[in-house]
Amino acid sequence: MDYTCQILFILKIFLLMNKSSNLFDLKLFKRLLDYVMLYKLTFIFVCFAAIFISIFSTLTPYLIKIAVDDYLAVNNYQSFIEIISLMILNLILTVIFMFLFSYYANLLGQNVIYDLRVKLFRHIINFKMGYFDKSSVGRLVTRAVNDMETIASIFSQGLFMIFSDLLQMLVVIIVMLFLNWKLSLIVFIILPFILLATRKFQKSMKIAFKEVRSEVANLNSFVQERLTGMKIVQLFNREEIEYNKFAIINDKHKKAWLKTVWYNSIFFPLAELATSITIGLLVWYGGLNLVLKDSNITLGIIFLFIQLSQMLFRPLRQIADKFNTLQMGMVAANRVFRLIDTKSRVDNVGKFISTDLNGNIKFSNVSFSYKKGEQVLNDISFNIKKGEQVAIVGATGAGKSTIVNLLTRFYEIQNGIIEINGNNIKDIELSFLRSKIALVLQDVFLFADTLLNNITLWDKDIPFKSVVDSAKKIGIHDFIMSLPNGYNYDVKERGVMLSQGQRQLISFLRAYLKDPSVLILDEATSSIDSNFEELIQNAIKQITKNKTSIIIAHRLSTIINSDKIFVMDYGKLVEYGTHRELISKEKGFYKNLYEVQFKKKSKLTQLQS
Repeated sequence: MDYTCQILFILKIFLLMNKSSNLFDLKLFKRLLDYVMLYKLTFIFVCFAAIFISIFSTLTPYLIKIAVDDYLAVNNYQSFIEIISLMILNLILTVIFMFLFSYYANLLGQNVIYDLRVKLFRHIINFKMGYFDKSSVGRLVTRAVNDMETIASIFSQGLFMIFSDLLQMLVVIIVMLFLNWKLSLIVFIILPFILLATRKFQKSMKIAFKEVRSEVANLNSFVQERLTGMKIVQLFNREEIEYNKFAIINDKHKKAWLKTVWYNSIFFPLAELATSITIGLLVWYGGLNLVLKDSNITLGIIFLFIQLSQMLFRPLRQIADKFNTLQMGMVAANRVFRLIDTKSRVDNVGKFISTDLNGNIKFSNVSFSYKKGEQVLNDISFNIKKGEQVAIVGATGAGKSTIVNLLTRFYEIQNGIIEINGNNIKDIELSFLRSKIALVLQDVFLFADTLLNNITLWDKDIPFKSVVDSAKKIGIHDFIMSLPNGYNYDVKERGVMLSQGQRQLISFLRAYLKDPSVLILDEATSSIDSNFEELIQNAIKQITKNKTSIIIAHRLSTIINSDKIFVMDYGKLVEYGTHRELISKEKGFYKNLYEVQFKKKSKLTQLQS
């Protein structure tokens, strides 16, 4: 029988004794123990430390019994120093093993959650984009941070503490029965009431802890979203509304925790009362027999049983508390494993890798929907030749950005085929495919770090000189050097220290430095300010040179020189051609869009003049 089976066997016995096996998922616990077994030596050491703590803890009251009966009661003070020395030595050993037990139990817990957290994060970062569309970021943060720490407490405060307490209780029961079965019987009469109360307590606390974890996730999700969207909250004067919403969620969180406080407030006073009653009965019965001298009960044995009864009941109370920790950790583990078991990964079965992907891009009868029954692309077919600069235009919701999402395999098509260089993109190795495509979005995301790290994305293989040379080529080196600390300027969270235009320039440099085979600009020029428009237009000209480029734009003036323009409408490709060809079509979609924008621009110019 391996160590995992041994622990499960001991735990199952305890659960059966407590009649609470239905409250604990042994299959889930075994899965968690698989991570523990990676640190087998630490695990074994902690178990042995728990055994020694049980022995030394029980030895202390027995030494007091010897001191009372064999030394104090007979006035043997000359040898009293020997028993005191033994007690001091026993205390020192107890403290040492308690320290080692606590340290290595916590070390084991931290090692386990380190491995789990790494596995979870690696799993999350490979999820399909569709998963993040439907999932709260706050909940994912709760799983990766809060729940992980709760799992760690299984080992630091739960499992091994229960194991240690059970061993101590076993040793105490053996010693009590060996010394005096009548006094032991008094203790055992009270014991079932403690066990019953413990079982009820555990059952109620598991339900309460599930509610607590749910409310913690709700609270994290709400706070994360409101802090991220603080500009919207303040701009639309929603401070009071959001405050009231927060107060309601926070109140639910408080009430969930108060349930656990309520159960604790009932259980622990009852347990303390049972302990006091037991001590009273021991003193009454033992003292009566000691006075009448009609049994082998001594003053030392009475002292010993009072301490042993406390050592028996105290672990029961602690086990109830630690079992709560164990249950809360198991609830957290269940949430984490559910996330790990979530199958939302893009199938990376492709093996094709070549030196270049800069070739013909072909969409053949491609259809796609984010939600079943809501078609976003409907039987789309088109070709993009190597080195061409094409533009995709159309009204909002026409399906322009969806084409980009499918080309980068953020989402999987339902029907049709997408090919690059004659290869189905599903046959191309995923990381290689994405390494050859650079995407510049309208909403540029920057990490809370330096400009340099946001440009290279912490790629140590990119020399600083290459970054500077690339910045000079696309004409933004002077702009970067005008910032405090230049390339080492800290842009703070989401790049809030930079304007939209400045962030856009950084994203262009990041894309240019990647040297992609296919470059995609998704509304990258729709919200630039006039101060940076010339810089951005020059940057676009440089990064699209000799590249197969796809430009999605609302501003038609920025794409009139494209080799080809695709016009989208309600998920269908309704027109394509050059600007000159499309503008010459009577009642054409593109011509209508262009004329509407031209009229708006003319009116705006007249108003400004």
